[in-house]
Parts: sequence; C-alpha cells; structure tokens
Amino acid sequence: MPKPKLIKCPCESGKTYAQCCAPLHHGEHASSAEALMRSRYSAYVFGLEDYLLRTWHPSTRPITLNLEEDAHIKWLGLSIKSHSTISQNQASVEFIARHKSGGDRAERLHETSQFLYVDAWYYLSGEIHAS
Repeated sequence: MPKPKLIKCPCESGKTYAQCCAPLHHGEHASSAEALMRSRYSAYVFGLEDYLLRTWHPSTRPITLNLEEDAHIKWLGLSIKSHSTISQNQASVEFIARHKSGGDRAERLHETSQFLYVDAWYYLSGEIHAS
C-alpha cells in the first residue's frame, strides 16, 4: 500500500491519496457515486480486491475478482465524462480509464457505471462503450 500523504491520488482528483481515496479504502463511505467510482479506480490501481468486492452490490457481485491474473495491467489514468443523479438512491458515472496490458499501446475502457445507494453507495453494473 502506498504512503497516503506522499502521492497524488490515482483517480486524478488533484488531491493527495490521503485526502481522497485512502479514507474510503480504510472504511469511510463515499459521499457520492462519483467518489465511489474514483475510489474503485484507485483500488484497481493498488490491487485492493477486498475493497472492490465490498463496494460491489451483492446482487451483481462476483465471488472473486482474481486481480493477480491482471497484474500485467498498468492503469494510466481516469477521466470522468459525466455523473448523473437518477434518483435519491440511483446514479450513473461515465468514465474513461486508460491502461496498458503489455506491449507499447495504451488502451481505453469507456464505461457507464450504475450505482445504487442502500446504506452506502455500491457499484451495481456497467455498460462498456465501443471504442
């Protein structure tokens, strides 16, 4: 795990990791679906499988993620395209996550994710956009 006070947050919020995603990774609840989306991206960067599973809604959550199998992926950056509040307990976030998975060419994951608020915000599902 990184030293939170020393690094910029990988979610590209402009804050340090300690000011941004670290508190969520250590148990605080996200204040919005966008904050949860950013923290989940950072969790992928740091390989925090338990956090990703904990913040995934139980109705769609896989049993495991096996991030070790994706260890060759290097996450390069996150761009939030839009954040929409659908209702008091539903929201969506459209984002582009850049990564390399071997080789020299960077790739983009363009997704609109759905979030549900129950006792906290949870990732529900995502629709991947064709490149």
